[in-house]
Amino acid sequence: MPMPVIILIAVILTLAAAVPATWYITSENHRKQDAIKVDSAEAKARAIIDEALREKESKVREAKLEIREETFKEKNELEKEIQSRRNEVAKSERRIQQKEEQIDGRVEQLERREQSLAAKEEELQKLQIEVSKLNEQRVQELERISGLTSEQAKEHLLKIVEDEVKLDSARMIKEIEAEAREEAEKRAKEYVVNAIQRCAADHVSEATISVVQLPGDEMKGRIIGREGRNIRTLETMTGVDLIIDDTPEAVVISAFDPIRREVARVALEKLIVDGRIHPARIEEMVAKAQREVDARIKEEGEAATLEVGVHGIHPELVRLLGKMRFRTSYGQNALKHSIEVAQLSGLLASELGLDVRLAKRAGLLHDIGKAVDHEMEGSHVQLGAELCRKYRESQTVINSVESHHGDVEPASLIACIVQAADTISAARPGARRETLEAYTTRLKQLEEITNSFKGVSNSYAIQAGREVRVMVVPEQISDADMVLLARDISKKIESDMEYPGQIKVNVIRESRVTDYAK
Repeated sequence: MPMPVIILIAVILTLAAAVPATWYITSENHRKQDAIKVDSAEAKARAIIDEALREKESKVREAKLEIREETFKEKNELEKEIQSRRNEVAKSERRIQQKEEQIDGRVEQLERREQSLAAKEEELQKLQIEVSKLNEQRVQELERISGLTSEQAKEHLLKIVEDEVKLDSARMIKEIEAEAREEAEKRAKEYVVNAIQRCAADHVSEATISVVQLPGDEMKGRIIGREGRNIRTLETMTGVDLIIDDTPEAVVISAFDPIRREVARVALEKLIVDGRIHPARIEEMVAKAQREVDARIKEEGEAATLEVGVHGIHPELVRLLGKMRFRTSYGQNALKHSIEVAQLSGLLASELGLDVRLAKRAGLLHDIGKAVDHEMEGSHVQLGAELCRKYRESQTVINSVESHHGDVEPASLIACIVQAADTISAARPGARRETLEAYTTRLKQLEEITNSFKGVSNSYAIQAGREVRVMVVPEQISDADMVLLARDISKKIESDMEYPGQIKVNVIRESRVTDYAK
């Protein structure tokens, strides 16, 4: 065996023997170090535990001290509070004792006062007995002196007082009535004037004819038709008269019934636009025009109620109101008149503090009978009242309809208001043809009377004929003559004219001198 191999084997064997020994020695060393570490750790743990126990004991002692201090403080506070409560109780007891003493004193005073009052009451009773005796003696003496009993004397005095009171009351009543009459007249004028000023209405005088414009004169022959068939059919279907004369490009429709006239006008205008004019077409257009006019009547009635602000009227009454759009009275449109009366009634009712809506309702329906007076017998007042009863209007409205022309007595202030508003609307200058003619005639007559006097240069009727201004020639009429002239004119007007109210005569004399500085 070679030498190196032997050396290698020897080294391996040595290492094999040395490794276990080394591991053993190392293990022992480690075991000793671990034992030392355990002992050290146990010592540290015991020290830590001892320190913790000492800290615990210290904290317990501190906590006990804090508890003792807090307990002591609370005890002191409670003692203080108890002491204050005891002081308050003592004060309350003293106050109660004082009040009891005061009450006792007042009771004694009341007892003494009661005793004093009882004594005075006895004295008063004695005095009353004496007074009654003296009164009886006085009455007996008076009866003996006057020769009258007490009852007779009372009756005599009462009669004297009654007569004086009657006289004073009569004077007072007369004064109050005079003041009330004057104030009522003044207020009534103010209310009426305010209502008229606040209600402005246009007046259009309506006639009994309608004019339909034609595109040419050759249309007249087509309207007449062969042997007059077309015009006869149209007149028969509508109940109007067609006047075809020399008037260029126009046909006149004449009828006293405005609704028939309107139906004929609408139908004729449709026929002219359509161009086909024969009896069958005329019948068709007349029926269509009738439907359009009926719809317009309904719309006019609804528009009237909306304009006035009256709601809840029966639909049939609304339709009759629409028919009044085609009804006239002395040239005044009946529906416009009813609307104006309703507005005036509402304004007057508001001035008097009455029901404005009810007044407007009564004013709007006051002439409702005019919508059927040409179809039924009776006056428009009677027919209107029957219609209002039929469609369950209130008694106030019915009475307003019945009384607006004085047929029955008005039963409410609203009825009186409607009557006044109806008169105001009808009496406006220009509202009705007769009134307009009378108005212009009166103004002309008034100016003619004033101009007839010597020394008058010009005269002007103003304020709707309620005032006349007379201009005089200064050279002919002096200031003293003006007084006599105004009186003479007034007397002449009173004797020669009929007029409502009064007319103010103003005589004006003016002198002017003009020169120029050059």
